[in-house]
Amino acid sequence: MNNHITLGKEGEERAVAYLQEKGYSILDRNWRRGRQEIDIIARWQEFIVFVEVKTRRSNYFSEPEEAVDRLKQRTLVHTANAYVRYFHINLEVRFDIITLLNRGESWEIRHIEDAFYATVK
Repeated sequence: MNNHITLGKEGEERAVAYLQEKGYSILDRNWRRGRQEIDIIARWQEFIVFVEVKTRRSNYFSEPEEAVDRLKQRTLVHTANAYVRYFHINLEVRFDIITLLNRGESWEIRHIEDAFYATVK
C-alpha cells in the first residue's frame, strides 16, 4: 500500500479515537454515495457531524485544512444531504475538519468545528 494511503488511514483511525474520547458517537466511516465519500459521520449532542480528515507529514507548503476548498465543500454538502435523506435524519448538521500532522513519533491533531456551512454556492 502506498505510504500516503497508509498515512491517511492512520490519520482517520486517530481522528475517530479523538472524537470518541470527546464523547462523539461514530455512526459511519468512509460512507460513499457514488464516487463521493465522507470520512467520518458522528453524533454529538443534537448534531450530526460530517468530518473531513486531512493528514499530512508537513504543513510546509500549506495547512491541511486548505485542501478543503469550495469544490470539496460543495461535494461534502451534497454527499451529506444524501446521507441525511437516506437515513431520515432530523438533527442539526455540522461540518468539521480534523487535521493531523505526523511529526515522526508525535501527532498534532486540530479539530475545526463548524469549518464551513451548507450554504456553499
